[in-house]
Amino acid sequence: MRDDFKANLKDQSTWKRGLYMLICALCYMVAEVVVFAVVIFQFVIRLFTGGTNDRLHKLGQGLSTYIYQILQYLNFNSDYQPYPFGAWPKREPKEMSSEPLGDGSTNSS
Repeated sequence: MRDDFKANLKDQSTWKRGLYMLICALCYMVAEVVVFAVVIFQFVIRLFTGGTNDRLHKLGQGLSTYIYQILQYLNFNSDYQPYPFGAWPKREPKEMSSEPLGDGSTNSS
């Protein structure tokens, strides 16, 4: 058991994933602030015009999907590395899909 622990500590792929997870966590915090700003702007636009802004709608959807990708990666539910290591999401997430949401190209860890 002790040897397994030492081997796990020396596994470079685990440490590499840990670094990617740290970077993704930082990206998550930034994306969260931007989503909040989009929410506020959409609400203000709705107050003044009675409708929503299509560009902000698309940005909000992309950010929501991106945050979903990050959380899936951080929770070890997916090995797909979200942006900036993978592609920016171009569509909504599918329920429990294991395929990447970007343009299909993936970077391996």
